[in-house]
Amino acid sequence: MRSAMTTATKLSFIHRFEPATDKDRPPLLLLHGTGGDENDLIDLGRIVAPGAALLSPRGKVLEGGMPRFFKRLAEGVFDEADVKRRANELADFVSEAREEYGLPAPIALGFSNGANIAAATLLLRPEALAGAALLRAMVPLSQPPATDLSGKPVLILSGAMDPIVPTANAAHLARQLQHAGANVDHRTLPASHGLSQADVTLTRDFLARLAA
Repeated sequence: MRSAMTTATKLSFIHRFEPATDKDRPPLLLLHGTGGDENDLIDLGRIVAPGAALLSPRGKVLEGGMPRFFKRLAEGVFDEADVKRRANELADFVSEAREEYGLPAPIALGFSNGANIAAATLLLRPEALAGAALLRAMVPLSQPPATDLSGKPVLILSGAMDPIVPTANAAHLARQLQHAGANVDHRTLPASHGLSQADVTLTRDFLARLAA
């Protein structure tokens, strides 16, 4: 049995933390979509990375009462100044949590808005993350700074019928990350914006390879 923690408030983000039962697995940083919270991706994390430590913060931005990780100006139009501020804030939280809980750099597992802040964090603060699984991500920064993601594994899973993320936008994000040196595996699934069983299976396989 895990000794699961309840929601914690002592660090800079409200969050949940579950300690590892399998020390060979890298920890996961779980980043929810709009309207989610620190509980949303816990079950997914347990499924795709059994035994891994789980660190799941709640986004600090509210949009119509719904938590997000950064502001947007309209659907698919991001406040890039806020993206940069919030990505740095998240990276600082990861550093705090690593010290508090004795963790190595985590792999981000983000969905939608959470995937976008994970991508921005990779581009702005690459030292914060060991890699990422980005589910339904789009370009968070139109002109990202030069950065070195050499060797960092990144999985991007897009939906061919996603009404929110254009396929060309997701492909552009993959190119941005590849240009920075990341090892990117980008797949477009026969899915919409919601997650499918294929997302679960591919993410689980990706994370299993990192633990091997």
